[in-house]
Amino acid sequence: MQQSFQAILFDLGGVLIDIDYHATENAFEKLGVADFKERYTQFAQNALFDRFECGEISEQHFVNLLLPYTQTGTSPNQVVAAWNAMIGAFPQRKIALLNQLKNQQIPLFLLSNTNALHIVEVSRALKKVSDVALGTYFEQVFLSHEIGKRKPHPETFLWTCNQMGFAPADVLFIDDSPQHIAGAQAAGLQTYFYENETAFYALFS
Repeated sequence: MQQSFQAILFDLGGVLIDIDYHATENAFEKLGVADFKERYTQFAQNALFDRFECGEISEQHFVNLLLPYTQTGTSPNQVVAAWNAMIGAFPQRKIALLNQLKNQQIPLFLLSNTNALHIVEVSRALKKVSDVALGTYFEQVFLSHEIGKRKPHPETFLWTCNQMGFAPADVLFIDDSPQHIAGAQAAGLQTYFYENETAFYALFS
């Protein structure tokens, strides 16, 4: 890997942990929400999901706002399970890569649009393949619901780089959503658009 950067800023879902948006879409359709994909996708979402990802509403409030769209008799736990259905596995090879990069003394950081429900499920998935917490792999972890900011806003990337202590031009940002890549580029970061595993691993070989 020819290194023109001083630090790597990783996305989480779809880059380090497997994500299946259709699983959540299908789960909500089974609960009677026929138009869920019009409310939430990888590329766009309505204000409810933005507010939840920025930590502006609680898990209970989020679930209570979704319940009226579901069929009669749906429980809060069923809504949570449907929402978490998208969270997949942590590939062992991704964990090995993080360890490899740490051993090479490359500062690693994480910036994720996530929420209080998903991050619990992410931690469960990680425990199946690692005996250390997510934060162990990174210098700092920036989660949208904790920092009150989200991608793809350029100011989110500028704020994050400032917290990291690196100029944007010295940071390589890796994400699988084109709108997030565009936001990072507008803020002056180097970017890598994650489209498939083979090319991703080749980046570090």
